[in-house]
Amino acid sequence: MGTASFVDRTSAPRAECRVIDCGDLPVDVYVWRFTGTSGVDELQLTATPTRYDTFAAQLGWLEKAYRLALDAMDIDDASSVMRRFFVSDLVNQATTLSTKPFANPRNEANPCAVSWVGQPPVGSAKVTLWAYHVVDPAGLEKTQRGTTCIIKRGDIAHHWSTNLMHQGNTSLEQSDGLLRAYIGQLDADGMTLADHVLRTWLFVRDIDANYAGLVQARRELFARHGLTAETHYIASSGIGGCGCDANATVLMDAYAAQGISSGQIEFIKAADHLSPTHIYGVTFERATSVAYRDRKHVLISGTASIDHEGNIVHPGDVLKQFDRTMENIDALLGEAGTAAADMGTWIVYLRDTSDAPVISCAMRERLGDVPMVMVHAPVCRPGWLIEIEGLATTHHTNANLPAF
Repeated sequence: MGTASFVDRTSAPRAECRVIDCGDLPVDVYVWRFTGTSGVDELQLTATPTRYDTFAAQLGWLEKAYRLALDAMDIDDASSVMRRFFVSDLVNQATTLSTKPFANPRNEANPCAVSWVGQPPVGSAKVTLWAYHVVDPAGLEKTQRGTTCIIKRGDIAHHWSTNLMHQGNTSLEQSDGLLRAYIGQLDADGMTLADHVLRTWLFVRDIDANYAGLVQARRELFARHGLTAETHYIASSGIGGCGCDANATVLMDAYAAQGISSGQIEFIKAADHLSPTHIYGVTFERATSVAYRDRKHVLISGTASIDHEGNIVHPGDVLKQFDRTMENIDALLGEAGTAAADMGTWIVYLRDTSDAPVISCAMRERLGDVPMVMVHAPVCRPGWLIEIEGLATTHHTNANLPAF
């Protein structure tokens, strides 16, 4: 399904990474900016409080730091596409989040896909932010429908949906109902699960107990909609986390694109390093590449320390698991024609927060000042101590493809 292209990587500039000076605000802010030949930029930003205080105080610092970062990058809030808030106690913090327009999922005055996920940040932060912006000199055409933000760009409409839940007695029932409801939403927009959905995030409360229900529901529903080992799946992360409803065991965010052709999409395997997911009963793509006229996106699914036969590598050793995880991600990026330097953000999930200092040091040593989020979120197999995901954007030239 790939499309041939040529990129002169010796002349194509790398993206810019920048640490934002927030003055007296106790917040670390990192920004990554990709500049395409079309003049359309993409930015990824992470912001994390560094001093203990109440949730309301930290959220206030975060908002001020975010505004400082936008000013420093000479962009405004109208360029926002997605903001995800990783929080420590979502059931008690949801009301405070909703009082802030930049954190409200239903802010029709400035549409943006706002996600709330119960995944405690490591360290003293009660909340951390990952934001994605698209900066087009012509502006963005955005609409808000519930918790879905639609960004219309030429013939392509990007649908970012957040905070999707469904009632049910078990994780199997909730997952099945959630996916069915999302398929109905897609159908109303003339889209299908198989042809238009590029990425999902599935957050599972008490994942050790509830992941099996999600896996079964997804596998059975995917098969009915033409998503099989012989066709393709969807890039995804299935990870510990929760929504603001204490009775919901599964929460989903999703990204779909209407107007994308199959010739723009490539499913990345890195089969020498990672096994096909279906051999151990799960159904997602390791990574998905989407090519445009002047750039390529590579959506890296949640990736752990696994080998080409599906075995956990280096059980019990988080640093060695980190090394193998990064080796696997490098293999996926390499197959997609890109590299770690093109990753605009890294989301790191840890089973044990005491591992955070050594993993943070290893990440910064290897990757420098790239935006990064590190949270407490158990991985779907207890033996995996760390999982990492992210989004890469790289230069790519093919005049026959639509512009991003």
